[in-house]
Amino acid sequence: MPAQETHKPAELIWGHGPKKLEVFLEPTCPFCVRASRKLMPLLAHVGEEAMTLHIYLHSQPWHLFSGVVTRCILAAAALPEGRDKAWQTLRSVGDHREEFEFAHHYEGANMHTTPEELLERLEVYTRLNLAVPFRLASVTEAIKAHTRYARHNKIHVSPSFMLNGTLDERFQSGQSVEEWAALLK
Repeated sequence: MPAQETHKPAELIWGHGPKKLEVFLEPTCPFCVRASRKLMPLLAHVGEEAMTLHIYLHSQPWHLFSGVVTRCILAAAALPEGRDKAWQTLRSVGDHREEFEFAHHYEGANMHTTPEELLERLEVYTRLNLAVPFRLASVTEAIKAHTRYARHNKIHVSPSFMLNGTLDERFQSGQSVEEWAALLK
């Protein structure tokens, strides 16, 4: 039976400036983890009055737990202070990536891991109760909305970056915060 609807997941938006950077991240991808660690420093460097950062979760099927982990992050977004709880959860996945990913995308210790165990791991790392919001219909709708938006904008890989509504392949996860800031000008 579905959980009672209590909260719609918060949008993952920071800042309010005219430069709009939309970033599509797969939570267990090492390149996305590297990129995600630079996003808040970029916002601080550029300034919230100059830039709006919008994060979309972009599940990738070769990361075999991607859908479950994405759902956990959006479940965190349905909690009070959801945007920041989702960010905390995304960071926790990155900090413990091997516990949420298969070795070589198909083998290793996680072969016997269940979705329930993944949820419990994230609850331990984040100290958040994710079990109830995990089951919300609004979380399912948020996952679909993130996916539709990515498909509509022809996003196929992650991380991907859109600057002011246009896919911008100049942004790469290996670049520095300063290099990204220069691309915003």
